[in-house]
Amino acid sequence: MPITLILIAITCVVSFMAFNNHRLMNDLILWPPAIERNREYHRLVTYGLIHADFSHLLFNMITLYFFGRSMEGFYTGQLGTLGFVLFYIGALVVSILPTYLKNRHNADYRSLGASGAVSAVLFAFILLSPWSRIIVLVVPMPAIIYAVLYTVYSIYMDRRGAGNVNHSAHLWGAAYGVAFTLMIRPEVLSHFLNQLSQPRF
Repeated sequence: MPITLILIAITCVVSFMAFNNHRLMNDLILWPPAIERNREYHRLVTYGLIHADFSHLLFNMITLYFFGRSMEGFYTGQLGTLGFVLFYIGALVVSILPTYLKNRHNADYRSLGASGAVSAVLFAFILLSPWSRIIVLVVPMPAIIYAVLYTVYSIYMDRRGAGNVNHSAHLWGAAYGVAFTLMIRPEVLSHFLNQLSQPRF
């Protein structure tokens, strides 16, 4: 079975369990004091297995399904069978670290959801195929255009600090996806630039 489907299955099962089990939710969520005081470092990964509600889970898993399958093949080719798992777990950790460090003494802060890791997968895909057409809220657009809009929006919302969405994790996840991909395959940068010079709408 493709690793992407395994990741989706595990995330869906754990999320559905946590919807009706507050103790499980509290044990897995990113709660900085639990890491700071009790060294519960597993929370830097397990927060990505739970979601706030069904729509939150559905959006992340649909995105992971469509783009994860392509990127799984890429990372498997570069790093071996578990390459995509390593990339995904790394994305969960890296995307949330700035949030954790900023809030490590804040007992009122909590974060959950796979959005940071999903952003990493999406932006890695865009690096490889910037002019691919993707559907955003039923509106088709080139992937690179979406990447620019997504980044600008996330920066703006992160600076505003409003709402319950961790835009910082989205940004750091996206940056990780690009950086990790270029680190293991530097020639992707020249491929990306070459693709950008040949627009396809």
